[in-house]
Amino acid sequence: MKTTTLLLVLAAAVGCSHDKPTVAKTTPDVAPAPEAPPSKPAPEVTKDTPVSPGLALSGDLASMCNIKPSSTTRTNPQFDYDKDELTADDRAVLDQLATCLTSGVLKGKAVSLIGRADPRGTEEYNLGLGSRRASSVGAYLGRLGVGEPQMTVSTRGALEATGTDESGWKQDRRVDIQLKVN
Repeated sequence: MKTTTLLLVLAAAVGCSHDKPTVAKTTPDVAPAPEAPPSKPAPEVTKDTPVSPGLALSGDLASMCNIKPSSTTRTNPQFDYDKDELTADDRAVLDQLATCLTSGVLKGKAVSLIGRADPRGTEEYNLGLGSRRASSVGAYLGRLGVGEPQMTVSTRGALEATGTDESGWKQDRRVDIQLKVN
């Protein structure tokens, strides 16, 4: 009786485990499926340089492409509330970036476009808005010859927003552009 109880307890413990059991292959001629690579965290833009009202470039990207902030950029880059349209300043910066990525020092290099939003609205809505902002940047760069393999479009929505009032929320509404390291 003790052996049966012990077996039941062991079976219950194994059955309740949250780990997936490892199953050995029974057919030796079938190669195991490759494991999926671990998902990478979203790229983090450090030392970003506001270059237009709606864009921030990582410091290395701005430096390598010699992109300077526009004359009207006085604070962090920003989109208007609930908007994803590029301004003339945004387009001027993206023109320079596209030249750098298609025929300049970063020819063939890849960038990440990370759309962001302020914390107002639902998480789902803010993720969508961040995605639309990053997609508008990607579409513009695409029209200038930057191919899709060179761009990764993602959104963080309001997940990393820090603003608590209108002046802070303006800083949360942006697209960060970061050079991808291979």
